[in-house]
Amino acid sequence: MHCLQFNHFAVLVSAVYQWVLGALWYSLFFAKPWAALTGKKMCSKPDKAAVAGMISSFIGGLILSYVLLHVVRWSSTETIQRGILVSLSCWVGFIAAPLLAETMYEKRPFKLFAINSGYWLVAILGSGCLFAVWQ
Repeated sequence: MHCLQFNHFAVLVSAVYQWVLGALWYSLFFAKPWAALTGKKMCSKPDKAAVAGMISSFIGGLILSYVLLHVVRWSSTETIQRGILVSLSCWVGFIAAPLLAETMYEKRPFKLFAINSGYWLVAILGSGCLFAVWQ
């Protein structure tokens, strides 16, 4: 396999996009239902655990973006439509399927699955489209 050259800045932009989306998703769009379903208390000042979560979210976004960029490049994706197809395939296979099984095993509400997997769907679709058009 040859070494793949890629845009490092695109990976950074994708990770920032995912991080900001996550902050909005879990603090603005779905804060109340997510907190109720997970038993978390919403507070105005983040504690150490929240800060550690935010840092690990960003690092995870960097890793996910790096791998997704490779999948997009290996599939010769260069249009938004193909970016959506590749990203959707990755989401179904690598996020939705295992997260659904985890939800069922842990007997968690389907609504929590919808909130969490919905975030990943929007995050991966946005990043995949970004990588498809940003060579």
